[in-house]
Amino acid sequence: MSLVKSVGVIGGLTLVSRIFGFARDMLLSRLLGAGAGADAFFVAFKLPNTFRRLFAEGAFSAAYVPMFSKELHGPGGKKAAERFSANVLSVFLPVLLLFTALFEIFMPGIVWLMASAYQDVPGKFELTVELTRIAFPYLLLISLVSLLSGVLNSMSKFAAAAAAPILLNICLIGGVLLFGSTTGDNAETARALAISVTVAGVVQFVWLLWAVRRAGLTLRLRRPRLDPKVKQLGRIIVPATFGAGIYQLSQLIDTFFATRLEEGAMSFLNYADRLNQLPLGVVGIALGTAILPALSRLIAREDADGAQRLQGTAVELSMLLTLPAAAALGVAAQPIVEAIFLGGRFTAEHVAATAGVLVALVSGLPAYVLIKVLTPGFFARGDTKTPVKTAAAALTFNVAVILLVIDRFGIVGLAAATAVSSWFNCAMLYTILHRRGHFTLSGQVVLRVAKQLFAALVMAAGLWWVTGALGSAFTAGALARAGALAAVVLTGATLYFGVLWVIGGFHREHLAKLRRGNTA
Repeated sequence: MSLVKSVGVIGGLTLVSRIFGFARDMLLSRLLGAGAGADAFFVAFKLPNTFRRLFAEGAFSAAYVPMFSKELHGPGGKKAAERFSANVLSVFLPVLLLFTALFEIFMPGIVWLMASAYQDVPGKFELTVELTRIAFPYLLLISLVSLLSGVLNSMSKFAAAAAAPILLNICLIGGVLLFGSTTGDNAETARALAISVTVAGVVQFVWLLWAVRRAGLTLRLRRPRLDPKVKQLGRIIVPATFGAGIYQLSQLIDTFFATRLEEGAMSFLNYADRLNQLPLGVVGIALGTAILPALSRLIAREDADGAQRLQGTAVELSMLLTLPAAAALGVAAQPIVEAIFLGGRFTAEHVAATAGVLVALVSGLPAYVLIKVLTPGFFARGDTKTPVKTAAAALTFNVAVILLVIDRFGIVGLAAATAVSSWFNCAMLYTILHRRGHFTLSGQVVLRVAKQLFAALVMAAGLWWVTGALGSAFTAGALARAGALAAVVLTGATLYFGVLWVIGGFHREHLAKLRRGNTA
């Protein structure tokens, strides 16, 4: 399967998931608003959800996929790959059970580390602990899902794994519709959502288990045994968790500081990040997932030129889609947040605060995506130490920036610090790859990305005028809001791709080859 086709499958299904996610958050914003109940739920969901991103979209795939691919395409074939996966599962499950049990026991202390300031609001800290305990088993379940996803991705079967997050959003929407209310205490709504998170984990696990069996593999639990390959996987996962998860680890740092700001800060950060996650998930995660097995195969064949071309194409393709998304979300942040979230418990003041956070977050969007593209260049070569070092430097830099800006800029400063530190991490990753001779951006790719940036700026100017002309349509009825958002999307797409077509901002022949499955 070609890179473009793989990204299309993953990105398309991720887009469907993000649409369901928007429907979910539109309901949440109206039923929870940005008060104590909302803050408590978003902190409770942050912990297992961060681990989900670290494992399902980062460390586990980065470590597991190359090793599974080696077994699958080696002399042992499917039997060896199946045996390796069963051994990993047999060790992985007891570790996860112990990890989950310990977190459940010590949850008050863990929540205190993240949100001790909630103790100043009567009942808020206790509700956060309760919700986190209810939702945390999702981590165990989604970690098993990540193993099954790695099996399918290594076999270039991306659809089932990419569709799994849709099930999470469907479960949460169901919980909101059945138990949500815009009147009275929203704590019961938050409890229903926490329960829905764990139910979603069960549903996703069953779905992926069926998909793996349909692919012709059967994974049976065995007596746990740390054979050399399982030990090797463990040695890779620990540093890879840190190296691949700079964005998620930055999110935990943001959570720590956000809970110390005004009530609602955690909610503003969550709603803004939901919009930021749309292009990050559709483009960045899709590219990162698709490029790792392909890059691993090229490096195994010692095809250095092919690996260079693959990563160059991934950079070009990622910027082709990410730059306009960042520009559109930045220039139209206020009307977009109004159209999607305004209503019920979510007020105009909440809109203004969320829009400010969104502008800061999307300034780092290209960097978030590039990290997803560059990190596989290390993991495919078995190098997990270097991303750890760059991540540590970026996290340290992130905390330093936060301490400098938080008093003056509050929650917006937190988001800006995340963006700046991500650019810092991206620059370090590329510099190291370049110096080692593993990857160098060609002049043609740089020129096309520059043209993409120019087209994005033209588009941003057009969207600034359009959003001003539409005015109150973004705060009117549902149909008017939908029409206004549609006008923004159509105007932006027409301007951006129209300008690109005229100035030649993408490699038409190369993309045509990729669609036909030829990566040479």
